[in-house]
Amino acid sequence: MSHHLDSPIARQDPRLDITDLYVFRGERGTVFVTNHSHSLAGEDIPRGLHPEGRYEFKIDGNGDAVEDLTYRFTFADADGAQDYELRRLAGAEARDAFAAGTVIAHGRTGEAVELAGGGRVWVGKAGDPFWIEPDVLHAVGHAFQDGTVVDLSSWNPAEAKNLFAGHTVYSIVLEVPDEELLPVAGDGRRIGVWGQTWLATDAGGWRPINRAGLPMIHPLFTQLNEDLGDRLNENVPADDIEIYGKVLTDMVAGVVRAYGTAEVPEAYARAVVSRILPNVLPYTVGTPAVYGFAEWNGRSLTDNAPDVMFSFAANTPIALGIGKESVTAKPSSGFPYVPSVS
Repeated sequence: MSHHLDSPIARQDPRLDITDLYVFRGERGTVFVTNHSHSLAGEDIPRGLHPEGRYEFKIDGNGDAVEDLTYRFTFADADGAQDYELRRLAGAEARDAFAAGTVIAHGRTGEAVELAGGGRVWVGKAGDPFWIEPDVLHAVGHAFQDGTVVDLSSWNPAEAKNLFAGHTVYSIVLEVPDEELLPVAGDGRRIGVWGQTWLATDAGGWRPINRAGLPMIHPLFTQLNEDLGDRLNENVPADDIEIYGKVLTDMVAGVVRAYGTAEVPEAYARAVVSRILPNVLPYTVGTPAVYGFAEWNGRSLTDNAPDVMFSFAANTPIALGIGKESVTAKPSSGFPYVPSVS
C-alpha cells in the first residue's frame, strides 16, 4: 500500500484516509489527485468524503516545507452524491486553519466543474490505480522494523498478486493552469506538494488525521509501529527532520547493515532520510511527471513507486513481481484521468 489505511487514526474513518497523492502534467496544467475511502475497508462503512472533514492540497514554493498555497475542499452530508465547496488560500492564509480564503468552485461529486482561468475539478468514485504485492509488502515492513534483510525465501514471484485489484476509492482531482502556480513556484518552477485531511473537533478546531507527500513512507516504516504511524500524520512537514530524522535513520541503517551494501550504513541511511524528509513531493511545473530510480518529479498514476522506494531505502533491488498491468481499471489520458468505474 502507499498510504492505504496507514494508521489507527486514519482507520477510524477511512473517508479521511489519504491512500495516495499524485501530481502530474495534465491537458491544461498541473493535476493534483488524492484518493480516499478505500473499498478494502469494507462496504458496510460510510463511503465518500467526510462532511465534517477538510481535504487540502498544500503547495510550497520556496523549499521551506511550509505551504504558500492551499486548495481546501469541504463536503456536504449525503447518502449518494455530495455537494462540495473549494477554496483557494494564499500567503499567510494558506497555513491558517481559520482563514476564509476565496471560494473558487461549488460542485457535486461525479460531475466536472470548470474554474475561472481554465482550471477544473472532478470528485467521485474511481478505480484504485495503485498496486501492491502483500507478501512483499509485509516482508519489507518486518525488515525495517527488525533491522534484517527482506525475507522472501518462501515467496513465489510467479504467484504475485495485486492486493488492490478490483478495489475502488473516492478521488479528488484538481487541475490548475501553470499561470496560477508559477507566481508561487520557486527557482526552476519547482514546487513541493502534500495532501492533508482534517476532522472538526467539538471545541471548534481541526484535528490532523492524515498527511501524504512521498509514496510508501508508511509501508516502509510503520507497518509494525502504529504509534509512529499516527505521529507521522500529526505535525507539519517543516518539523519532520527534527522529530523523525533519527528514528528513520536507525531503521534504514539496520536494513542496509544486514545486507552489507554500504561501508558505513549510517551514512547511507542519513542520505536516504535527507531525501525523504521533509515528506513533500517535489514537482517542476510544466514537465512530465516521473517517480523513478533516476528522478522524483511529481508522480503519475502509473509510476512504480513500490519498487523504487523499497529498493532505494534498502540499498538493494526489491521487486513486487507485478506492475501497472495488474490494475483492474486503467487510468485515462484525458480528464479526470483517474480510472473510471460503473
